[in-house]
Amino acid sequence: MRTAGVELQPRVGVGAILLNERDEVLLGRRRGSHGAGEWALPGGSVAFGETLEQAVAREIKEETGLVVVKFTFVSVCDELRYIDSDRKHFVDISFLGRYDGGEPRVMEPEKCVEWRWFPLGSLPEPLMESTALTLRCYQDRVAYFVS
Repeated sequence: MRTAGVELQPRVGVGAILLNERDEVLLGRRRGSHGAGEWALPGGSVAFGETLEQAVAREIKEETGLVVVKFTFVSVCDELRYIDSDRKHFVDISFLGRYDGGEPRVMEPEKCVEWRWFPLGSLPEPLMESTALTLRCYQDRVAYFVS
C-alpha cells in the first residue's frame, strides 16, 4: 500500500504472557503510541539483528524491569485495527514467559501508565487487539486466529 509516495510495510512485534503464582496475567495500560488507553501485554518492536526471544526479553526488561529468560511460543497474529487511525500494521509473535518473581515497575512512563495483574477470566477493557488475540490463542490452544 502506498500513501503520499510512502510505501507502508507491516512491522514485526513481540509480546509475552507473564503469569504470576495465582495465574494472573500482567497487563499494562498504554499511553502514547497506537492503542493509547488500552491494556496490553509487555512487548514491542523487533530491532534489526535481534532474535524474537532477544527482542521480547529486552522489551519486558525495558518496560517492567523484570528479567524473563525462558519463553515458549504461543501465537502469531495480524494486528490490523490501527491501520486507519495510526497507519500501523503489526505482525505480532507472542510467547509465554517464565516469571520467577518480583513486581513490575513502570520503566517507560511515556509509554505505559501502570502495570497490573488480572485473572484470565476477568480481563480489563479495552484490550489492545494483539493482546486479545494472543490471550484467545493461548486459552484455545491455537497458534493463529483471525478476528
